[in-house]
Amino acid sequence: MATILRTWSYQSPWLYDTISALAAIAVGGSDRLHRLAWQDLNLPRTAVVLDLCCAHGIVTQALTQAFDQVTGLDAAPKAIARARERVPQATYVQAFAEKMPFADATFDLVHTSMALHEMTAAQRDAILAEVWRILKPGGWFALIDFHRPQVPLLWPGIALFFWLFETETAWQLLQTDLAEQLRLQGFTVERQTYHLGRSLQVLHGRKPCAND
Repeated sequence: MATILRTWSYQSPWLYDTISALAAIAVGGSDRLHRLAWQDLNLPRTAVVLDLCCAHGIVTQALTQAFDQVTGLDAAPKAIARARERVPQATYVQAFAEKMPFADATFDLVHTSMALHEMTAAQRDAILAEVWRILKPGGWFALIDFHRPQVPLLWPGIALFFWLFETETAWQLLQTDLAEQLRLQGFTVERQTYHLGRSLQVLHGRKPCAND
């Protein structure tokens, strides 16, 4: 699965950005898509924020407009370099999401956009454990990713997109209950909303405080 277009989209920022912009039209445009997972949390500007698997920094840029302390993490050095060029006001760390070089209880918000479908089940479990570890009690994990669509007419488009750009892990995510995975890790799922015929999902998981 996946074609050369997947490789090109990661190697060429203009192609990556174009694909992202086209995909965003269905949910009201790029700005709305980039804020969809976290804009309703009403966190203070002083919140300490991690953009997990930040890629080229598209969402990192939106986060820095709302928060003063934003860190972007990605495993790919080229992605980090492009994100730093795009959004120099953020801090960047090159590392794997499964083993992040942060102290326990560092962040008020961990955000990730369209990244968990790239992971195997084992990787995803490790990432959720790491997000739990680095979040402060009362902190939020906000994510947006694929969901199994409920509108039959969307299936041909989804299948074509997955064939062109995605791998088997994306198909596996469609069979995964991410909300339940968050609960098993210990999060309380405060919100789960769907977009584009339920082909996209937004999840808000909160790490409980000791007195909750």
